[in-house]
Amino acid sequence: MRDRQQHEALAGNEADTVCRIDITGRDEELQAQGIDPGLALRELHVADAQGRIHRELDAYILLLSHVRLLRPLAWLIGLPGLRRLLSALYRASVLRRLRASGRD
Repeated sequence: MRDRQQHEALAGNEADTVCRIDITGRDEELQAQGIDPGLALRELHVADAQGRIHRELDAYILLLSHVRLLRPLAWLIGLPGLRRLLSALYRASVLRRLRASGRD
């Protein structure tokens, strides 16, 4: 929740061009959008203005690209070698968090 509020504050008017998907108790709706509910627990999913779903690092790149000050960071983490490394670190971080909360 805090991440969402920070993004909206930084993105200003452009925050409305990205829609985060709340996954709580919405398995059927997620499946209708082509999102595996189990995967949704482990990866951020974001719908763009055209309704396309972006997940994991692509979702973060999309969010960052809507904040003028963070666009260079979006470009940087999108670089192929760095993207692979950050994706692996992201997945490991999420798994640690899920294990700590008992939801793995």
